[in-house]
Amino acid sequence: MEVLTRQHYADIVDSWIGKGNIIALVGSRRVGKSYVLKDFIQRHKDEADINIIFIDKEKKAFKDIKTKDDLDAWIEARFIGGKHNCILIDEAQEIEKFEESVCSWYSEDNTDVIITGSNSKMLSGELATLLSGRHVEVRVHPLTYAEFLQFHNLPDNDDSLMTYLNYGGLPGLRKVGISSDEQVWAYLSSVFNTIMLKDIIERHDIRNIPFLNNLIAFYADTTGKLTSANSISKYMKSQEENVSSNLILLYRGFYAEAYLIDVVPRFDIHGKKLFESNEKVYWDDLGLRNLKAEGGMDAYIEKVIENAVYKQLCFLGYEVHVGVLNAGEVDFVCTKPGKTVYVQASYIISEESTRQREFGPLEKIRDNHPKYVISATPLLTQRDENGITHLSLRQFLKEGF
Repeated sequence: MEVLTRQHYADIVDSWIGKGNIIALVGSRRVGKSYVLKDFIQRHKDEADINIIFIDKEKKAFKDIKTKDDLDAWIEARFIGGKHNCILIDEAQEIEKFEESVCSWYSEDNTDVIITGSNSKMLSGELATLLSGRHVEVRVHPLTYAEFLQFHNLPDNDDSLMTYLNYGGLPGLRKVGISSDEQVWAYLSSVFNTIMLKDIIERHDIRNIPFLNNLIAFYADTTGKLTSANSISKYMKSQEENVSSNLILLYRGFYAEAYLIDVVPRFDIHGKKLFESNEKVYWDDLGLRNLKAEGGMDAYIEKVIENAVYKQLCFLGYEVHVGVLNAGEVDFVCTKPGKTVYVQASYIISEESTRQREFGPLEKIRDNHPKYVISATPLLTQRDENGITHLSLRQFLKEGF
């Protein structure tokens, strides 16, 4: 099957080539990191001065590369002096002490190293120490709505949007197809089970697997709600499951390390400080979230919309927090160097009470940063209300602000 270019990531990777940094593509399994590498190969393979060395630890052909020495030998046999060598290692964390090999090769003249990994701690510890900051981390997200349309050759309409909100953005669905609901959920179930087994259960030697599954289902049902380990512990006890808040925090950390979920802290808008408890959880992929949630789309559409808006904000490069005001809550406080925006996410705003709930908190923020309400209100494109921009969900997910 043709490798489609995800232009956003192609541009980022190319922009770092030749600048003396290891490029680390990180994100959940099956999110498309391997295809960013394959796309790089496809785009640069015919350039005469480039020599590409590719190791894919998920393929049988590379099963014997298990240690640093194996990796060094493989690269040495294919390294060409006098050319621009680009060393690409997919799922580098599967190779013992890969850090030492990577650090030695990237320091060679006219050499770039691009690695991928499915665990957020891949770049902590020894690699970070050895590099002393000489690496750049690129988070690869599931397909945006705009990419989803491209990958599945769909028109931009409400039906396509609902399909995206339901099935999510894992690129592998392009091969499976989205015409069979049964096959889509079977594929998503396979991906979820692989992440749980390989990146959580086996990696951390988990024994309490029933609770591991119950907790992730709880996070699916409480997407976008403020939770704490103590409150979850009390709830679980009410369900006759006696677990400590420390265990909950430990398992939540494992989910986050595997990029299944993001834990988003609260931010005091007036006091300009982070709170240390009662975070919100959002899922990396909408389809995996819906797979583990109870009920159908009608029951949780508002949670899915809020999660979709969160993911688009992350894709746009914002650091995202939950906003806290004395008089209420703002869904997202979004920052990047030199810019801050406030965002509310909603389903349909047709009644005055709903309008007050969504616009009211933003109206109480007394600064000049842009403020947005994003909703799926029918026939809405964009309009301004008292300095607050009301954006169509479909427009925002396709084009951003």
